[in-house]
Amino acid sequence: MKSEEPILYDGGFGSQLFARDIELVNSALANELHPTAVTDIHSDYIRAGAEAIGTNTFVASPLHLEMAGQNVSDAKRLIRLAVQHAKMAVAESGKDVYIAGSVGPSPGAIEADSGDTTFGIPNADAREAHKLVIHTLAEEDVDFLCLETMFSAKEAALAVDVARETGIPIAVNLTYKWTKERRTGKIIYRTDWGNSPVDLLDILMNNEFPGGDSLLESVSIVGVNCGAESRRDEHTGMPYAIAGTQQLHSALTEAGINDKRMMAYPNAGMPKLDENHQTVYTQTPTEMANHVPALIEAGAYLIGGCCGTTPAHIKAFREAIASFSIVPQVSHTRLA
Repeated sequence: MKSEEPILYDGGFGSQLFARDIELVNSALANELHPTAVTDIHSDYIRAGAEAIGTNTFVASPLHLEMAGQNVSDAKRLIRLAVQHAKMAVAESGKDVYIAGSVGPSPGAIEADSGDTTFGIPNADAREAHKLVIHTLAEEDVDFLCLETMFSAKEAALAVDVARETGIPIAVNLTYKWTKERRTGKIIYRTDWGNSPVDLLDILMNNEFPGGDSLLESVSIVGVNCGAESRRDEHTGMPYAIAGTQQLHSALTEAGINDKRMMAYPNAGMPKLDENHQTVYTQTPTEMANHVPALIEAGAYLIGGCCGTTPAHIKAFREAIASFSIVPQVSHTRLA
């Protein structure tokens, strides 16, 4: 992460399974049921120019498998298979490609957010689930851990507390939505649990777990991903990623933090149903790629796509990054 050049991440994985007519109750099951497809998706993104790919482990935790009616004891095996498929794609490409171990959120509110276990998952259960996923990914030797689509800064902190035990670089990505302060009229991105970028940094720095030391010191990358707005085009896809990165950059600056890289990988716009009742996304590869220079100028270092982005999107991002030259006026983005 000492390079000045942005690193290109991959795109949506679940949506690529759907594109192959693979629809499962839990996408992690594809690691065992459709191994060739999983490897092929990774390979397609690498051929498109991705320099880092995420494992198919977003919903591989025992909590997700249990909700899907699957055997929770299968979690470790599915995670190991996921990393093996990613490694196979990298080996076949002959390229130097980083492998990120994908760690998704728990399927619902955790106790720390809901206030109890009547409507929330016990914190201890969430911790154990993250520990199984994170430590298995570490044992399989991924290059970094990517905590993603986190709706709760408190759960993100819990996962970081577990992840730092591995000594592997950690990326923390939250999913935000448009909100507007009634008193000031200011637009602030917040998660479904009400956490802003400022809240994330505050919760990580003011660690409530035993020991009390700052969790932020164990985090190398902070960022935004996904984005689920359904009515505001100006806050979906690439515009969402740019605004979210700007707000995160401001939060880092105000906190006096200058040693973190930023990551951004949004959805391909709003998901909609076409005439065949199939989900389609509104932002084309060209449209999203046109925003890449602005995203780099906002400070993003790892750039990719989430739901609905395809290898064609990543190829367009690759071309946009290649044609973008870093100039002095964006030197403030050099956070490491």
